Amino acid sequence: MSDLLVALGLAVVATAVIWKGSDYLEQSAERLSAHYGLPAAVHGAVVVAVGSSFPELSSVVISTVVHGEFSLGVGAIVGSAIFNLLVIPALSALFSEELESTRDIVHKDAQFYIISVLVLFIMFALGATYVPGGTNQAAILTPPLAVIPMATYGIYVFLHQQDVSENGPDRASGVNVGREWAVLAVALVLIAVGVEGIVRSALTLGEIFDTPSLLWGLTVIAAATSLPDAFVSVNAAREGSGVTSLTNVLGSNTFNLLVAIPLGVLLGGSTTINFLAAIPTMGFLAFATLVFIVFTRTDLELSDREAYGFLGLYALFLAWMILETTGAIETVRGI
Repeated sequence: MSDLLVALGLAVVATAVIWKGSDYLEQSAERLSAHYGLPAAVHGAVVVAVGSSFPELSSVVISTVVHGEFSLGVGAIVGSAIFNLLVIPALSALFSEELESTRDIVHKDAQFYIISVLVLFIMFALGATYVPGGTNQAAILTPPLAVIPMATYGIYVFLHQQDVSENGPDRASGVNVGREWAVLAVALVLIAVGVEGIVRSALTLGEIFDTPSLLWGLTVIAAATSLPDAFVSVNAAREGSGVTSLTNVLGSNTFNLLVAIPLGVLLGGSTTINFLAAIPTMGFLAFATLVFIVFTRTDLELSDREAYGFLGLYALFLAWMILETTGAIETVRGI
């Protein structure tokens, strides 16, 4: 019982540290982007995405390098993507008067995000079928395979860059560059410390309940690392910027799938993931993505009724994971 309380307490403290570090990181990154005159597309697709996704990126790196638990990091990324798609837009809609969407979000950002889900699944499938030693249960991911999604993200940045005006960027004045770089460094350390705490908490919970690490990555770590994104998106929606709220979700998810997971593969050299467990969870992510597109395209607005539908679908996902863990159902092999 004491171990359980310690693990839960560590998870709460680590989540607070991650949130504070992410807040510092996003503020300093925005000021540095303004100082160096980065185009809006590069700032949005790279700087903001990396800033808001750094907790998820850290979870993959720490899980793989420090604890040798690549599946835990993958679970955190996939679970975070599901949380971002269903919970964050729902909260943004419920805490704002009106959460508007645009055709660009539906036909460009969301559709490229579908491509990112497909590319990641292809990487898993190639690891299971074409890499020597790979099986339908153990997909072996190698650095050459990791290049595929990372190159896809390069195309994503390129497409955004093409939308930038040909006029030269405006540089902001009055920015204390040295101070902002120092704040950025402190923020990165805070996030890394917080993620290490949440990973240790998840591993302890896995030992206490005798459950696989993938489950705790899909739930506990995913929710904890997604909280900074939730605060950013909800605040943007309350200020009347529904577009920023929704694009933050899609941009972060695209970065997580195409960069964070492949980076874990590169750092690990060669890593293995349970392909049988990845198939249904990735399938649910794809389904959640389609629901997101349909709801945001309907009247180009996310209504309160649709928001509650998002929350209900996420509750269904959590219930599914719990039933799998307790052995009540066995639809996911490996959990």
